[in-house]
Parts: sequence; C-alpha cells; structure tokens
Amino acid sequence: MDRWRRARAAAPPPDGGDTDVLGTLLARVGRGDDDAFARLYDEVSPRVYGVILRVVRDPAQAEEVAQEVLVEVWRTAARFDPARGTASGWIVTLAHRRAVDRVRAAQAATDREKRVAVPEAPAYDVVADEVAGRLEHQQVRRCLKGLTDVQREAITLAYYGGQTYREVAATLDLALPTVKTRMRDGLIRLRDCLGVGR
Repeated sequence: MDRWRRARAAAPPPDGGDTDVLGTLLARVGRGDDDAFARLYDEVSPRVYGVILRVVRDPAQAEEVAQEVLVEVWRTAARFDPARGTASGWIVTLAHRRAVDRVRAAQAATDREKRVAVPEAPAYDVVADEVAGRLEHQQVRRCLKGLTDVQREAITLAYYGGQTYREVAATLDLALPTVKTRMRDGLIRLRDCLGVGR
C-alpha cells in the first residue's frame, strides 16, 4: 500500500482539469506513448488500488489486481471512447470489474474445495453395522422357518407386505380372528427365537 501512496505523492500536478488530463493521457497511451502511461499510472494507481481494496479486502491481493488492471489499461487504452464517459470512469470500471472477478474466482475455488473435500469418517463402523444387520436378517429368516406356514405367511404379508389384518385374512382366505390369533402366536415364537425380552 505504501507504494501506492508514494506513487500518488510523486505524481506531478495535473495540467488543468483532472478529467481532461486523464483523457489526454489515455489517448496518448492508446498510441503507445510510454511517458504518458507513466504519468497516467501515477495519477490513477492510488484510486485504482482503493477501489479494488474495498472489494477484495486484502491489501496483497488488491496490489496484485491493481497491477493487472493497469496492464489492461496499457493494452486496451486505444479502445477508450471519450463519447461514452470519462477516462477516470472507464479505468475505475475496469478496476471494479477485475476486483469482482477476483472475489468470484476465490469463492468458486472455495466452493470446489468444499465439494471435493474428503468427507469425515462416520462415528460408527460401517462394516460392523452391515455385518450385524446381515446376521440379524439371517437370524430372522431362521426363526421364520420355525413357524407354521400360516403364521409365517400372515407375518410376512403384514410386516413385509404392509397389509392390514383384514387384507391378510382375505389373501389367505381365513377368518379375521384366526389370522389375529396365528399372528399373535407367531410373533411370540419369533420373540422367543430371537431372544428378545418380554
């Protein structure tokens, strides 16, 4: 930042109106005049740096972006059209756009890093969970085999098929009280087989 203050302090006073001086200097820069660019640089660099710093909020990045903007001014000065605005406005607009681009690029990089970041390991052991789940399924299947055909079918239709008692009775062509009794007895046997406490 001191470099920008020194540049402003070292800048010679403008010859008349600031806008006219900058427009004239920019026109000369567009024709390849190195001395005009040095003078223009001294005139606008503090303002360019200030605009960029307000957007990026990091002095080191602001200096870097300001240098990029001033190089762009050197390269594209011939495109400046005084009929569309002042030289100062044109340069400040370039600075602001470049600063916004830098902030967006930094945000996009942060977002990409978050997306590709390695997720934290879960607090539980996934493999152990899967093994336990498979063992439980095997035990349930083994216990279901120990039931009568009607008990097994009724429980399977109700708990795995999502059917109501009435739907199970209709599917098995049995009386509703019979289905309820068979299911109750089957569930008691399953509970005992699986070792679930009463």
